Amino acid sequence: GPFNSFTLFSNSGETQYNRDKLLQGQGVDTPLSETGVQQSKAVGRYLTDIKFCKVFVSNLQRAVQTAEIILRNNTHSSGMDMILEPLLRERGFGVAEGRHKEYLRNMAKAAGQSCRDFTPPGGETLDQVKQRFKNFLQVLFKQMLDEQETTGDVASSSDGHQGASAHVLVVSHGAYIRVAVRHLLEDLRCVLPAGVKMSQLLSPCPNTGVSRFVVTLSQSESGPLLSAARCLFTNRKEHLENLPPPE
Repeated sequence: GPFNSFTLFSNSGETQYNRDKLLQGQGVDTPLSETGVQQSKAVGRYLTDIKFCKVFVSNLQRAVQTAEIILRNNTHSSGMDMILEPLLRERGFGVAEGRHKEYLRNMAKAAGQSCRDFTPPGGETLDQVKQRFKNFLQVLFKQMLDEQETTGDVASSSDGHQGASAHVLVVSHGAYIRVAVRHLLEDLRCVLPAGVKMSQLLSPCPNTGVSRFVVTLSQSESGPLLSAARCLFTNRKEHLENLPPPE
């Protein structure tokens, strides 16, 4: 039968580079700042009651730390294994890594392109990032269906969805998540939440911003098939409202 995966994407917490508006991409692998730790605790408290059957995490340390703190604050997930997944790494920014965002903006301007669409030398194009995300979705879907087969009905669904369901946490990065959300909404034609504009759903994801999707999978000859997808919200950041201001 159909299988629902409630997939939560969380951006990593803040690093000092974020605060200084410096690009990290893949080459700069810095830990969370004190604010980033507090943000991760806050998102962990927000997600505290969700029982995740799988946790996929970018293998950059800011994402790994965020995921560890989320799980530490989760009622069900203590001691749960994280799957470190290079496909979830941030978009590579090539020569712009470690430089100020302004540097990228100026390069884009000189090339006559918008900053979002511009690829710095040695960096990844948006299409290359999207391809990595599509590859990740295949990994995710396969694991979800395997999980369902080994455990039978993963969790009987009490929320009105037909068939079995399970929750998955994915911890990645801002530029990557923006590409991922765009792919889910535009290419995979997710059902959108009522009354929310597409531009709002596609806005930049704040540190530890959470986006939530329900994907319905079924098994076919050629592997897992996505039979339906619904976006519940993107970039949720209410959990950050009561954080103490940074020192």
